[in-house]
Amino acid sequence: MRNIKLTLEYDGRCYLGWQRLGDSEKTIQGKLEAVLKQMTGETIEIVGSGRTDAGTHARGQVANFKTESTMIPEEMVAVMNRMLPGDIVVKAVQEVPERFHARYNAKGKQYSYWVWNSPIPTAFERHHSFHVTQPLDLAKMEAACEKLVGKHDFLGFSALKKSKKSTIRTIDSIKIEGDPGTGMVQFTLVGNGFLHKMVRIIVGTLVAIGTGAMEDTVIDEVFASKVRMEAGETAPAQGLYLDEVFYQ
Repeated sequence: MRNIKLTLEYDGRCYLGWQRLGDSEKTIQGKLEAVLKQMTGETIEIVGSGRTDAGTHARGQVANFKTESTMIPEEMVAVMNRMLPGDIVVKAVQEVPERFHARYNAKGKQYSYWVWNSPIPTAFERHHSFHVTQPLDLAKMEAACEKLVGKHDFLGFSALKKSKKSTIRTIDSIKIEGDPGTGMVQFTLVGNGFLHKMVRIIVGTLVAIGTGAMEDTVIDEVFASKVRMEAGETAPAQGLYLDEVFYQ
């Protein structure tokens, strides 16, 4: 039995997220498994590094699956990209050790979130960014980022109501690049793991701070209370990208 690692990119706007939902073909996992069955003749379950939400995108999602197929990686890339819809692309195929697991072996991830910050909307990026009409104060947002970096309990910055598992995560860095008030602004977050909707809630809170709707003290308050409703709104799904998954 071979273990195959995939590196994928996809435009998630037409899908209900990564995770297979019954017989629905409107998930990334479902589309991939259907193509793998056609390609190999086997019923295959593919494992992703994490479950991206409905409408979110990926430039560097990682997944793995087991197969008896003797196809070489280069052939798998060609066949899968020919069979998949154009909004899902296999960037690389690699045979890996049997024990490799896309989710359990992941050591960290990088996400980016894109905000179109202008009074005028954008026709081309409307499905891939969050339109914020009010000017954003870059200095205020950068100061708030310093409070978020490090090891914290991010329960209040997640969509989890409660969790039996640890909600402590470490954010290594948050960078904000671009020209607030006149165009695209990119938020880049790197950490050892992210809770459900954590990136979108963090960005929504930073945007609220940037527009003056909130003060950066809200971050300390959410860390102390662990209450989701005290943080900013959840930024829309279409601005979020999974850029890269890190492994040792």
